[in-house]
Amino acid sequence: MMNNSVKFWDKTAEDYSKQPIADEAAYQKKLQVTQKYFTQDMEVLEFGCGTGSTAIAHAPYVKHIHAIDFSSKMIEIARSKAIANKIENVTFEQLTIDELSVGERTLDVVLGLNVLHLLDNKEEVISKVYKMLKPGGVFVTSTVCLGDTMKWFKIVRPIVKFLGLIPTVVVFTKQELSDSLTDAGFTIDYHWQPSKSTSKGVFKLKGVFIVAKKAE
Repeated sequence: MMNNSVKFWDKTAEDYSKQPIADEAAYQKKLQVTQKYFTQDMEVLEFGCGTGSTAIAHAPYVKHIHAIDFSSKMIEIARSKAIANKIENVTFEQLTIDELSVGERTLDVVLGLNVLHLLDNKEEVISKVYKMLKPGGVFVTSTVCLGDTMKWFKIVRPIVKFLGLIPTVVVFTKQELSDSLTDAGFTIDYHWQPSKSTSKGVFKLKGVFIVAKKAE
Protein backbone atom coordinates (compact mmCIF):
# COMPACT_ATOMS: atom_id res chain seq x y z
CA MET A 1 0.00 0.00 0.00
CA MET A 2 2.87 2.36 0.79
CA ASN A 3 4.39 1.78 -2.65
CA ASN A 4 1.09 2.63 -4.34
CA SER A 5 0.85 5.87 -2.40
CA VAL A 6 4.44 6.80 -3.22
CA LYS A 7 3.80 6.20 -6.91
CA PHE A 8 0.64 8.32 -6.74
CA TRP A 9 2.40 11.31 -5.14
CA ASP A 10 5.50 11.02 -7.34
CA LYS A 11 3.25 11.06 -10.39
CA THR A 12 1.21 14.05 -9.24
CA ALA A 13 4.02 16.09 -7.61
CA GLU A 14 4.58 18.49 -10.50
CA ASP A 15 0.89 19.27 -10.95
CA TYR A 16 0.42 19.47 -7.18
CA SER A 17 3.17 22.09 -6.90
CA LYS A 18 1.42 24.29 -9.47
CA GLN A 19 -2.01 24.21 -7.83
CA PRO A 20 -3.07 27.41 -6.07
CA ILE A 21 -3.89 27.19 -2.37
CA ALA A 22 -7.59 26.35 -2.11
CA ASP A 23 -8.26 28.79 0.75
CA GLU A 24 -5.49 31.38 1.02
CA ALA A 25 -7.06 33.19 3.98
CA ALA A 26 -7.33 29.98 6.00
CA TYR A 27 -3.77 28.99 5.09
CA GLN A 28 -2.41 32.35 6.22
CA LYS A 29 -4.31 32.10 9.50
CA LYS A 30 -2.81 28.66 10.14
CA LEU A 31 0.67 30.01 9.44
CA GLN A 32 0.14 32.93 11.82
CA VAL A 33 -1.25 30.76 14.62
CA THR A 34 1.63 28.31 14.28
CA GLN A 35 4.25 31.05 14.27
CA LYS A 36 2.98 32.31 17.64
CA TYR A 37 4.36 29.09 19.13
CA PHE A 38 7.80 29.54 17.55
CA THR A 39 10.98 31.04 18.95
CA GLN A 40 14.25 31.56 17.12
CA ASP A 41 16.05 28.72 18.96
CA MET A 42 13.56 25.97 18.06
CA GLU A 43 14.20 22.66 16.32
CA VAL A 44 11.19 21.69 14.20
CA LEU A 45 10.17 18.58 12.27
CA GLU A 46 7.62 18.56 9.47
CA PHE A 47 6.56 15.16 8.15
CA GLY A 48 4.58 14.88 4.94
CA CYS A 49 6.06 18.23 3.88
CA GLY A 50 5.02 17.89 0.22
CA THR A 51 6.69 20.49 -1.97
CA GLY A 52 7.98 22.47 0.99
CA SER A 53 5.97 25.68 0.89
CA THR A 54 4.97 25.64 4.55
CA ALA A 55 8.45 24.75 5.83
CA ILE A 56 9.89 27.60 3.77
CA ALA A 57 7.27 30.02 5.11
CA HIS A 58 8.13 29.07 8.71
CA ALA A 59 11.92 29.05 8.25
CA PRO A 60 12.58 32.67 9.35
CA TYR A 61 10.92 32.05 12.73
CA VAL A 62 12.95 29.06 14.00
CA LYS A 63 16.51 27.73 14.21
CA HIS A 64 16.08 24.71 11.93
CA ILE A 65 13.37 22.65 10.22
CA HIS A 66 13.86 19.03 9.20
CA ALA A 67 11.20 18.48 6.53
CA ILE A 68 10.53 14.96 5.26
CA ASP A 69 8.27 13.33 2.70
CA PHE A 70 8.20 9.83 1.20
CA SER A 71 7.91 11.18 -2.36
CA SER A 72 11.28 11.83 -4.00
CA LYS A 73 9.60 14.07 -6.57
CA MET A 74 8.04 16.22 -3.86
CA ILE A 75 11.43 16.56 -2.16
CA GLU A 76 13.13 17.54 -5.43
CA ILE A 77 10.65 20.37 -5.90
CA ALA A 78 10.97 21.43 -2.24
CA ARG A 79 14.76 21.65 -2.49
CA SER A 80 14.46 23.75 -5.64
CA LYS A 81 12.10 26.14 -3.85
CA ALA A 82 14.50 26.46 -0.92
CA ILE A 83 17.38 27.32 -3.25
CA ALA A 84 15.26 29.84 -5.16
CA ASN A 85 14.22 31.49 -1.89
CA LYS A 86 17.74 31.31 -0.40
CA ILE A 87 16.50 29.30 2.57
CA GLU A 88 19.39 27.63 4.37
CA ASN A 89 17.89 26.42 7.66
CA VAL A 90 15.50 23.82 6.20
CA THR A 91 16.77 20.31 5.47
CA PHE A 92 14.57 18.40 3.03
CA GLU A 93 14.88 14.61 3.04
CA GLN A 94 13.06 11.73 1.39
CA LEU A 95 11.95 9.72 4.39
CA THR A 96 8.82 8.40 6.08
CA ILE A 97 7.88 9.21 9.65
CA ASP A 98 8.17 5.49 10.40
CA GLU A 99 11.76 5.41 9.13
CA LEU A 100 12.78 8.58 10.95
CA SER A 101 15.05 8.08 13.96
CA VAL A 102 14.81 10.92 16.47
CA GLY A 103 15.71 10.87 20.14
CA GLU A 104 13.01 11.30 22.75
CA ARG A 105 12.37 14.83 24.03
CA THR A 106 14.57 16.45 21.37
CA LEU A 107 12.13 18.53 19.29
CA ASP A 108 10.24 21.73 20.11
CA VAL A 109 7.54 21.52 17.43
CA VAL A 110 6.32 18.83 15.05
CA LEU A 111 4.15 19.70 12.04
CA GLY A 112 1.92 17.07 10.43
CA LEU A 113 -0.19 19.02 7.95
CA ASN A 114 -2.72 17.37 5.65
CA VAL A 115 -1.14 13.99 6.31
CA LEU A 116 -2.70 12.11 9.26
CA HIS A 117 -5.67 10.99 7.16
CA LEU A 118 -3.19 9.51 4.65
CA LEU A 119 -1.64 7.14 7.21
CA ASP A 120 -2.74 3.61 8.08
CA ASN A 121 -1.05 3.86 11.50
CA LYS A 122 -2.22 7.25 12.76
CA GLU A 123 -2.15 6.30 16.46
CA GLU A 124 1.38 4.91 16.24
CA VAL A 125 2.60 8.08 14.53
CA ILE A 126 0.93 10.36 17.08
CA SER A 127 2.53 8.35 19.90
CA LYS A 128 5.93 8.64 18.21
CA VAL A 129 5.50 12.40 17.81
CA TYR A 130 4.63 12.72 21.50
CA LYS A 131 7.86 10.96 22.47
CA MET A 132 9.94 13.16 20.14
CA LEU A 133 8.71 16.38 21.70
CA LYS A 134 10.27 18.12 24.65
CA PRO A 135 7.99 18.79 27.63
CA GLY A 136 5.80 21.72 26.61
CA GLY A 137 6.37 21.00 22.91
CA VAL A 138 3.54 21.20 20.41
CA PHE A 139 2.19 19.06 17.57
CA VAL A 140 0.47 21.12 14.87
CA THR A 141 -1.93 19.27 12.59
CA SER A 142 -4.40 20.11 9.85
CA THR A 143 -6.50 17.09 8.97
CA VAL A 144 -9.48 16.26 6.77
CA CYS A 145 -11.91 14.20 8.86
CA LEU A 146 -14.07 12.40 6.31
CA GLY A 147 -15.96 10.50 9.00
CA ASP A 148 -18.02 13.60 9.82
CA THR A 149 -19.39 14.17 6.32
CA MET A 150 -18.45 11.28 4.03
CA LYS A 151 -18.82 7.99 5.93
CA TRP A 152 -19.84 6.35 2.66
CA PHE A 153 -16.29 6.89 1.40
CA LYS A 154 -15.21 3.80 3.36
CA ILE A 155 -17.23 1.71 0.90
CA VAL A 156 -15.82 3.13 -2.33
CA ARG A 157 -12.27 3.72 -1.05
CA PRO A 158 -10.90 0.23 -1.82
CA ILE A 159 -12.18 0.40 -5.39
CA VAL A 160 -10.81 3.83 -6.32
CA LYS A 161 -7.55 3.07 -4.55
CA PHE A 162 -7.15 -0.19 -6.48
CA LEU A 163 -7.66 1.76 -9.70
CA GLY A 164 -4.88 4.14 -8.68
CA LEU A 165 -7.17 7.15 -8.54
CA ILE A 166 -6.30 8.03 -4.95
CA PRO A 167 -3.56 7.27 -2.39
CA THR A 168 -4.24 5.77 1.03
CA VAL A 169 -7.06 7.72 2.69
CA VAL A 170 -8.34 6.81 6.17
CA VAL A 171 -11.81 7.80 7.36
CA PHE A 172 -12.28 9.09 10.92
CA THR A 173 -14.19 11.89 12.69
CA LYS A 174 -12.95 15.07 14.36
CA GLN A 175 -13.78 13.53 17.74
CA GLU A 176 -11.80 10.41 16.90
CA LEU A 177 -8.83 12.56 15.91
CA SER A 178 -9.04 14.55 19.16
CA ASP A 179 -9.33 11.30 21.12
CA SER A 180 -6.22 9.93 19.39
CA LEU A 181 -4.28 13.01 20.44
CA THR A 182 -5.47 13.08 24.05
CA ASP A 183 -5.05 9.31 24.43
CA ALA A 184 -1.39 9.80 23.49
CA GLY A 185 -1.02 12.35 26.30
CA PHE A 186 -1.59 15.65 24.49
CA THR A 187 -3.92 18.42 25.53
CA ILE A 188 -5.68 20.45 22.84
CA ASP A 189 -4.28 23.98 23.03
CA TYR A 190 -5.96 25.36 19.90
CA HIS A 191 -8.76 24.04 17.68
CA TRP A 192 -10.22 25.66 14.56
CA GLN A 193 -12.00 24.60 11.41
CA PRO A 194 -12.70 26.99 8.51
CA SER A 195 -16.31 27.10 7.41
CA LYS A 196 -17.24 24.70 4.62
CA SER A 197 -17.70 26.20 1.18
CA THR A 198 -18.80 25.38 -2.34
CA SER A 199 -17.29 26.42 -5.65
CA LYS A 200 -19.16 25.94 -8.91
CA GLY A 201 -21.39 23.43 -7.21
CA VAL A 202 -18.50 21.41 -5.78
CA PHE A 203 -18.45 20.86 -2.02
CA LYS A 204 -15.07 21.67 -0.48
CA LEU A 205 -13.96 19.89 2.68
CA LYS A 206 -12.11 21.93 5.27
CA GLY A 207 -9.53 20.27 7.48
CA VAL A 208 -9.60 20.72 11.25
CA PHE A 209 -6.56 22.64 12.52
CA ILE A 210 -5.28 21.58 15.94
CA VAL A 211 -2.34 22.56 18.09
CA ALA A 212 -1.80 19.77 20.64
CA LYS A 213 0.55 20.37 23.56
CA LYS A 214 2.71 18.00 25.58
CA ALA A 215 2.67 18.57 29.34
CA GLU A 216 5.48 20.67 30.78
